[in-house]
Order: sequence, then structure tokens, then C-alpha cells
Amino acid sequence: MNRKADEYNHPSFITGDPVCIPHAFTKKQDIEIAALFAAILAWGNRTTIIAKSKFLMQLMDNAPHDFCLHAGERELKRLLVFKHRTFNATDILYFVEFLKYHYTHHASLEAAFTQWMLPEDSTIENALRGFHHYFFSPEDAPARTRKHIASPEKKSTCKRLNMFLRWMVRNDNRGVDFGLWKNISPAQLICPIDVHVARVAKRFNMVTRHQTDWLAALELTEHLRQLCANDPVKYDFALFGLGVVEKF
Repeated sequence: MNRKADEYNHPSFITGDPVCIPHAFTKKQDIEIAALFAAILAWGNRTTIIAKSKFLMQLMDNAPHDFCLHAGERELKRLLVFKHRTFNATDILYFVEFLKYHYTHHASLEAAFTQWMLPEDSTIENALRGFHHYFFSPEDAPARTRKHIASPEKKSTCKRLNMFLRWMVRNDNRGVDFGLWKNISPAQLICPIDVHVARVAKRFNMVTRHQTDWLAALELTEHLRQLCANDPVKYDFALFGLGVVEKF
């Protein structure tokens, strides 16, 4: 696991992964927004995910923070052409509306997660639950968009949000993850898990649960903490590489 984590946690990993989208930016808020969209759109073929994410950033003039804060009706109309699988114009327009509201009141997207955490929290579960409620707190939040923001309350693995948080929180100077956020500890992160990661984890007896759900994500992360208590999610690189790249 250490050998494979070291092999895949390398700048060469960036180009073919959705994390390349936020790596195109230097401004903190642009990185946060680009990372959120890249993570939320991250299902299906990785080449398509990257292409669609780049197209979305182009629609936002490659300045997503400024776009979310200041886009007028004419600029927002550009987004009507965007679609990725079940993520459509209604969803993207609501995301922009939420981000405008949040960044009007906060300097970083980190607060959208950390304000719901308690001092004794050992994981980010409360952060994920709170973010979901916060994101959909406006009365006009479209019902169809709810499927794009997962929550442990619904037993979801929260794979894409956990990946986004890994990008924002982990800071090991390896060049892939950003380490922009300082109020969440890498020790509190939950490992992103999907069918590929779950398959590898079961072969290593790290997951016994049949369903790939939130409890499976917790079980996997607890096993990874036995390997590295301070940074269990670094092994996401190993599990992903073995499962998706090497078809282990």
C-alpha cells in the first residue's frame, strides 16, 4: 500500500485526472470552485469528465470566482448549453447562485464545511451533513439538484465530496493535493470509495460490508488509519491506482 501510494501520488498523476482542472488556477477561490465542479462532475469516463470540466471553466471565462460573484443575465445564459450526464443547466445555475451567496459572506469555501464541525469530531461526517443542509437551505433550491450533493444522512459514500475534501485538505508537498484548508485535519478525512476501490479493499480484507455505502467508507478508512493514523486517505492513491489503472 505504501509503495503504490508513493507511485501514484506524483505530479504525473495530475494530467489524466479531474484534479488537473483546479491545477489550472492560482487564486485560492478559483481553485476551490474549479475543484468542486470537477469533483461533482467526476463520474463516467475520465477523459470526458476533464473535457466537460474544462468547457465549463471556459463558459466562466476561466475566472470562476469572479464569474460566480458578478455574472449578469447575459453571462449566465451561456451556461444553458452545459450538460454532463444528468447534470444540466438547472443544476449549474443553482450551483452558481449558491457560490455567489457563500462567497459574498465568506472568503473561502472551507467555511461551508467547517462551520458545522464540533471540536470532538474524529471525521468529517458533520461537515458533510452540514454542507448538504447549507447548500439546499434556500427555499427555491431545485429538487432535481439534490442528487448531485451527497450526504451521509442518505447512506451515500459521498465519494465525490470526499475526493474534493482530499484535494483541499491534504498537504504532503507531492504536488497533487493542494492543502489549502487548515481547519480540517487530514486525519479526519474519509477515503473516497466506489466499486473499483471497494473491490481492491475487499481483496485486502479492509472492507467486509457487502454494500458500498457510507458505513463501508467508514470501515475502509478505519483500516487505513491502522496504516497511517495521521493521513489515512493518502492510500486513496494506492486503491485508485490498483483498481482503476491496474484493474487489480
